[in-house]
Amino acid sequence: MSLNLATLLAESARRKPDKPAIIINDVVLSYGMIDGLARRFGAALRDLGIAPGQHVALLLPNVPQFTIAYFGCHYAACPVVPLNVLLTGDEIAYHLEDSEAQVLVTWEGFAEQARLGFARAGTCKHMIVVKQDRADMTAAEGTFNFAALCMAATPVAGVPATSPDDTAVILYTSGTTGRPKGAELTHFNLLYNAEYTNRPPVLRQADDLVVMVVLPLFHSFGQTVMQNATIRAGGTMVLMPRFDPLAAAQQILAHKVQQFAGVPTMYFALLHHPEVKPEMLASLGHCASGGSAMPMEVMGAFDTKFKTDILEGYGLSETSPVASFNPPGAKKIGSIGIPIWGVEFKLIDENGADILEPDQRGEICIKGHNVMKGYWKRPEATAEAIVDGWFRSGDIGTRDADGYYYIVDRKKDMIIRGGFNVYPREIEEVLYAHPGVLEAAVVGVPHASHGEEVKAVIALSPGHTATPEDIIAYCKSKLAAYKYPRLIEFRDSLPKGPTGKILKRELR
Repeated sequence: MSLNLATLLAESARRKPDKPAIIINDVVLSYGMIDGLARRFGAALRDLGIAPGQHVALLLPNVPQFTIAYFGCHYAACPVVPLNVLLTGDEIAYHLEDSEAQVLVTWEGFAEQARLGFARAGTCKHMIVVKQDRADMTAAEGTFNFAALCMAATPVAGVPATSPDDTAVILYTSGTTGRPKGAELTHFNLLYNAEYTNRPPVLRQADDLVVMVVLPLFHSFGQTVMQNATIRAGGTMVLMPRFDPLAAAQQILAHKVQQFAGVPTMYFALLHHPEVKPEMLASLGHCASGGSAMPMEVMGAFDTKFKTDILEGYGLSETSPVASFNPPGAKKIGSIGIPIWGVEFKLIDENGADILEPDQRGEICIKGHNVMKGYWKRPEATAEAIVDGWFRSGDIGTRDADGYYYIVDRKKDMIIRGGFNVYPREIEEVLYAHPGVLEAAVVGVPHASHGEEVKAVIALSPGHTATPEDIIAYCKSKLAAYKYPRLIEFRDSLPKGPTGKILKRELR
């Protein structure tokens, strides 16, 4: 049996070659154009001597060249290694060496760090640079120009016959517990995750749909939910290389965007920007949230102000990523919803035993078509993460009587204070309900007698003032004695990753 992710683009281009596939800065690129360039890039890889099965790394922002290179790699039967655009030279070198990537494709703006990483990596043979000036076909010594390579190549004629279990993408995890590991996702994993993002209970995407892509395409959420699922449906992507709440609202208005997906901090920024008016977001229907827990106060306020419906889902790089979602019309605020079609969840206790009763805390385990084949070159880590076919997520959750799941916290984020388990998510919900709190994150810090103490790091809303004593008293009135934070730190803003997710590891 043959299966290849490039089929998503090939079929949509065959059906509607003139349909807008990508809009960026009001420039429109059709499906026929994107598919043709992807086929050319696939041929260019072959011309460079890259064989099927060899890895190609992409260090690209949300620009059309990401989609072209991504599917071009699949036309060449080469697994894709998307890299975080914020990586330093040393980190790039690690990812290139660990993944054994033969080619690095980078954006001109990231070329300095890319060159450092490329020079230090002993395995990577070629570096291809995407120029911002489309008329500039020059390339530095030892590198190739992306556009020139594509134009010189004869397009690949057809979709290669890869196996469903062949690796299509290697997504590196954030590395919160050591150096990043590469999750190997197959053509089957990713094609079916895109397919079932188009089925209930996930958002149904029609071919006249216009979506805004502000989530990084190198991240699993943006890649599968926004890029692959939209291309599967033949919809149009409005790309934003960098999220700005006012610019996003203006683009939503200009292009009548119907679907938006983001992380909670993006919704918070849209909600509180003084120039973002409800009429600017009037075309939006359902919105999707993931990446981190959505504060209930933010969801409720956004839905009310913009008359939309934020549906929260859940997934990980290791699960392609979508694992669960709230059904439209039947969402439960605070819940990550129910497993998508073909996926099972269960909760286990600290001894690995199944938890059958509702409302009991346990680690979420996932089985289904979306679970990775393993961690690249790490059989021990794979065996630890996947037990009897069940992927152990490291997330602590509960299940209600209706089968809806709720994230309590990360297993590794859990704070043990004086022998009691403290879950930061619960405290953060309380903090976000405070009128003066703009952003909040709760972490554990070492304590001589309690083992760990609860600390809250807070950014206040403009115009609001508060003292540590004010915040402590507020939390004390709403939380058990062992839960409320004793330590408060105020900052102008909290550190965030490229998706807008607050980086607790930096706070620690």
